[in-house]
Amino acid sequence: MQALAILVADTPWGPIRNTMIQLLFQQQYLLFVLIAFALILSLTFHEFGHGKVASLIGDDTARRAGRLTLNPIPHIDPLGLLMVLTIGIGYAKPVPTDPRKFRTRWGTLMVAAAGPGMNLLLAIVTINLYALGMKAGWALFQTEVAYFFFTYLALINMLLMLFNLLPIGPLDGSYILPYALPREMALKYLQINQRYGTYALLGLIVLNFLGVPVFQTLWKVGEFMLGIILLV
Repeated sequence: MQALAILVADTPWGPIRNTMIQLLFQQQYLLFVLIAFALILSLTFHEFGHGKVASLIGDDTARRAGRLTLNPIPHIDPLGLLMVLTIGIGYAKPVPTDPRKFRTRWGTLMVAAAGPGMNLLLAIVTINLYALGMKAGWALFQTEVAYFFFTYLALINMLLMLFNLLPIGPLDGSYILPYALPREMALKYLQINQRYGTYALLGLIVLNFLGVPVFQTLWKVGEFMLGIILLV
């Protein structure tokens, strides 16, 4: 189960159109640090969610691999992080699991859903904490920096959730969808996805870089959903 991260955002200082490396060249160091922290935190929670749920249903593979931690170092893939910095899309290390150890036949579904579910939880906590801080008049929450960080953190988690729920390639959605299909259709889907899913995922990424607003559309959906989960 592979978590992918995408860098797309509108900020108080205008939309981010550049890679993070370009932000450094433009001396936007604070913006670089805030985005990097938000991405790393979001990916860490995503992968921790996979491992934690697997552990709860009987699979200790992630624990033995040192992945049941919120320390980002075991979760971050150096190449995946470099890709985020240079081209705006990257990935984290997939959490190892052994479905043979799951104590329920719903295990694969539960573990796959845990990553996007953790991103949703983090988005809910983040946006409502910010709204609470704003309403309470706490000074920390009254700045443009706080506005950007909390809204970006919430939105990047919504984007990670939505993108990783796509049922293509190695994304979490490809492990979830078979549970919603009749058995024969599920088997056929698994065969097709195993053969062509990665190409479909790469195709979406290429289309986005060619100007088709794939990730921007998901971002807009995330913005809409943010209004739904705002409870304060």
